[in-house]
Amino acid sequence: MDILIPQNIRAVLDRLEQCGYEAYIVGGCVRDSLMGLAPKDYDITTNASPNETVNCFRDTHRVIETGIKHGTVTVVSEGENVEITTYRVDGSYSDHRRPDSVSFSSRPEDDLSRRDFTVNAMAYNTKNGLADLFGGRKDLEAKIIRCVGDPFKRFNEDALRIMRALRFSSRLGFSIHEDTARAMHECRELLKEISAERILSELTLFLMGAAPCALMTEFADIFGVIVPEVIPCIGFEQKTDYHIYDVWEHTARAVENAPAEKYVRTALFFHDLGKPACFYEDEKGKGHFKGHEALGASMARDILKRMHSDNLTVKNTELLIRYHDTDPTTELPAVRRLAGTLGFENLFRLMEVMKADNSAKHPRCLDRVAALERMEKTAREIQRRGDCCTQAGLAVTGNDLISLGIRGKAVGNILSELLELVIEEELPNEREALKDKAMNLFSDRK
Repeated sequence: MDILIPQNIRAVLDRLEQCGYEAYIVGGCVRDSLMGLAPKDYDITTNASPNETVNCFRDTHRVIETGIKHGTVTVVSEGENVEITTYRVDGSYSDHRRPDSVSFSSRPEDDLSRRDFTVNAMAYNTKNGLADLFGGRKDLEAKIIRCVGDPFKRFNEDALRIMRALRFSSRLGFSIHEDTARAMHECRELLKEISAERILSELTLFLMGAAPCALMTEFADIFGVIVPEVIPCIGFEQKTDYHIYDVWEHTARAVENAPAEKYVRTALFFHDLGKPACFYEDEKGKGHFKGHEALGASMARDILKRMHSDNLTVKNTELLIRYHDTDPTTELPAVRRLAGTLGFENLFRLMEVMKADNSAKHPRCLDRVAALERMEKTAREIQRRGDCCTQAGLAVTGNDLISLGIRGKAVGNILSELLELVIEEELPNEREALKDKAMNLFSDRK
């Protein structure tokens, strides 16, 4: 079996071997290569010590030593950063995240044995072929995520591996081995020891995977640890004619039904968190969730800020949730107003959110999906024509109104009225027509 190694990576391996050392590509690049996927990057492991690695490349490549105390040296090969790590054995993990100490080894098996999952614990070079001590290739063929060795030990060493197992399973469409799954459930509280930023990073990657739905339901207790607001949604019956799943299963199905776009899937993950708190049952036993959109948007904002999300993700997620129950329409003024409020990019995301949301309800709601597709077509036509949807798109500005003698709050108020008239097609978006109308509106206020 041969794995194709790019020339610049092969040059790094060859250089280490020329200097008398052993070296392999390792981890995800080997896994992806065996699956026929193009690796995003290549990591190398070697029996050369960090200082020996530096000396090996000092005269031939640019060397970055920032990770040297942890055993990693970065070599720049044809513009690509390549991490080279000395075989190592990890010490104890008192914080359930990073080893308290590391010691270097001369044996590749020591390095492979400390890794998280069998599919990530394989190494390869052209001289020795595939080093697969833990059945990683067999698990790849069987599509299984399995811990290397004792899963309880692996998760106690680094609790983030629980989220990584979910992420790899979602991304690759693999099942999780029963022993690994059992340990994930039992060790889930250890995730509270992990930084919010790392949890959010893994959660986002999980949501972007091909198969998150079944994992969200099977491992709902884990999601309840990282986002406690999820817990009331699990098993919460909706009691409406539009829903056949509880809130959490509906959420899981909606996430998977959506295109793998970051803001769309993030919004869907949080979109119904407000439902349990807003629920009331009428005299006929039907459930209602009035106001859950606004509450859910607020909850998502607070959760993402707590997890130290970037501001754009917070803003877009909150906006998409706040408007996710909008009625589909092809009426031009209504679509223009929504485009003005959200911007076209978020308007198209909103329609993906709404289509996924409705496709995860009772089959009768598929009619709403068709209506959303018609609405999307209308919005794209509005965008193509360049219809005016915001004050910035008007053919006059605030300064134009001021030059007409209009002052104070009247400037903003009149611009808003002009925009509404243009959106309703009661007034052309032409400079002179807008100025004349502005003067008439101003005169009426005197």
